[in-house]
Amino acid sequence: MAEQLNSLEELNTAAGLDAAPEVAEIPREPQRDALGRSYATGKRKDAVARVWIKPGSGKVSVNGKEMKAYFARPVLQMILRQPFTISGTEDQFDVMATVKGGGLSGQAGAVKHGISKALQLYDPSLRGALKAAGFLTRDSRVVERKKFGRAKARKSFQFSKR
Repeated sequence: MAEQLNSLEELNTAAGLDAAPEVAEIPREPQRDALGRSYATGKRKDAVARVWIKPGSGKVSVNGKEMKAYFARPVLQMILRQPFTISGTEDQFDVMATVKGGGLSGQAGAVKHGISKALQLYDPSLRGALKAAGFLTRDSRVVERKKFGRAKARKSFQFSKR
């Protein structure tokens, strides 16, 4: 009668299939423009940031202003520095960013996302650390829309029995 198969390898050999073909991983190439910069777009909530990075002294300018002038809160400045601390490249890159839409918190998140993507494009060896920290993933959380018959997205008007 029929022979019993106990594993996937036995099934593949019985079917005449060899082991899965080896997929050669293509090494990622750095993507830089003629001026030696890497460009990426970062998004968060309603904010969109266009970010250019190039080797330098660690100067960050957002919409033509210095980072400390544009993002006055220390928490927002810390958010912008996170990709550099995770990748171990503090004070090695100059950042020039333009950001539109949203509020300051969303804009800081958008610039952080753009810096992370640009760092990974400039030096592909940093991709592992940035991806493990979750900085290359776009945070998809956005404001829930207001529903009709409600005060806000979920809040109801005060109930009146009479």
